[in-house]
Amino acid sequence: MTATGTPRATTAVASGPLLDEDAGRLVRPFTVCGGRTRPAARLDLLSVVTATGRRIRRRLGPEHAQVLRVCQGPASVAEIAAHVGLPAAVTKVLLSDLLDSGAVTVSTPASPGRFVTDPALLRAVLHGLRQLV
Repeated sequence: MTATGTPRATTAVASGPLLDEDAGRLVRPFTVCGGRTRPAARLDLLSVVTATGRRIRRRLGPEHAQVLRVCQGPASVAEIAAHVGLPAAVTKVLLSDLLDSGAVTVSTPASPGRFVTDPALLRAVLHGLRQLV
């Protein structure tokens, strides 16, 4: 309610979810992802997501469209979650939906254990570190 007693209007933010000035987000994160708590695809916070430009054949929610707009250029899962204002877990579920529909591609960072490290490079790094001390 405003000071004059009239109900305060609910506003739709152009790139965001429905908000109410007093109540905040009207659509809770749990409902955004249909109650799902785990994405179908394995996504890391550092995974880089990019939109493919492919047309989506199934109907997705406004939050999916919001996430897809952020993915027009390469962006990490963490960046996307920050831009859309949703928890990372919810963002991962939405991205998984978009990945399943072919709307985005995901590049997952390689885990450190998969690299074969050159001993000469390690010695050079160690030598450089010792020079700093």
